[in-house]
Amino acid sequence: MNRKGILVVVSGVSGVGKGTLMKLLTERYGQYALSISATTRSPRAGEEDGREYFFRTREAFEELIANDQLAEYCGNYYGTPREYVESQMEQGRDVILEIELQGALKIKKKFPKALLLFIVPPDAKTLLDRLRGRNTETEDVIQKRLARAAEESEGIEQY
Repeated sequence: MNRKGILVVVSGVSGVGKGTLMKLLTERYGQYALSISATTRSPRAGEEDGREYFFRTREAFEELIANDQLAEYCGNYYGTPREYVESQMEQGRDVILEIELQGALKIKKKFPKALLLFIVPPDAKTLLDRLRGRNTETEDVIQKRLARAAEESEGIEQY
């Protein structure tokens, strides 16, 4: 009997290392498939449909929503097509979704057997150092991310 994959939802505050964790899992263990989200935004240079994102028109995306073909949907029209998730799981691959807390809870309602993981930093100073170490955001943005991290961490009991 073939093993059916599981759905793993990974959440965590900005700068905690979710992307690094995803990369390590997919490199070391072949059964993991990172989710590919659908989006209504246009492809950037070098991006290909079905590799970085499934690029869809607003109308096509709304049709996917109406037909309950999304595993996750956010107001800014990003989401993971349910068909992609289920086909990967049928092939025995464990699918990893990296989404925020509210989206993760919606996924849990649609996929009750999904495993929800919330990644936390060792401490607030380490998180601050990581955010500053990126050199991609202003101090004001970093402070907003820290405030958001505190809010998001309050929902950890639901994981």
